[in-house]
Amino acid sequence: MSDTRFQRRKDERPGEIVAAALEVFAEKGFALAKLDEVAKRAGVSKGALYLYFDTKEDLFRAVVREAISPNIDGMRAMAEAYDGPFAELAPLLLERLVAVADNSTLPAVARMVIAESRTFPDLARTWHDSVVSQAVGVVADLIARAQARGEIRPGRPRFYAFSLIGPMLMGFLWRETFQPIGAEPIDLAGLAKQHVETVLHGMIARGDEA
Repeated sequence: MSDTRFQRRKDERPGEIVAAALEVFAEKGFALAKLDEVAKRAGVSKGALYLYFDTKEDLFRAVVREAISPNIDGMRAMAEAYDGPFAELAPLLLERLVAVADNSTLPAVARMVIAESRTFPDLARTWHDSVVSQAVGVVADLIARAQARGEIRPGRPRFYAFSLIGPMLMGFLWRETFQPIGAEPIDLAGLAKQHVETVLHGMIARGDEA
């Protein structure tokens, strides 16, 4: 093996470990996740894993930073590039959330954080700082700008953001927690469509309020 190929393989290892850890955390939860299993799935020794990550908490932070946060960055980029009315952007934001939920383990990791936050408060702190507060901040900023344009009724933008995002979180958790035990499946795309139409009806300023 050439030095170049060896270096490329070495450079790829942290990403491979993070990808394996994401799978293990989503399947097992944090408490039951074993670094031996993460190393095995990543195709490295446990000793090699420790070259990159000192603790399981460090590994979880890397999972959030490298595998979860890019979804928030994508939502932020989408919001910053959009130049139309908020009423047209809001459905696109929820559609993006549904797409992320359908094609990633983000809902499973969110369920894990909620379930284990009392035992491992650093999980909740990392998730709040890097995911939840960032997503709410993006939506709240959009709403504040829409209010300044007279599109949205007066009110606290952060509360409006909670109103818009909250039911989607409930849908994610329903699918992750209750569907596996036989609860009626939830149509996340249908939920997003109906919810955004309903909540926008209450948010959009009428002619005499603009």
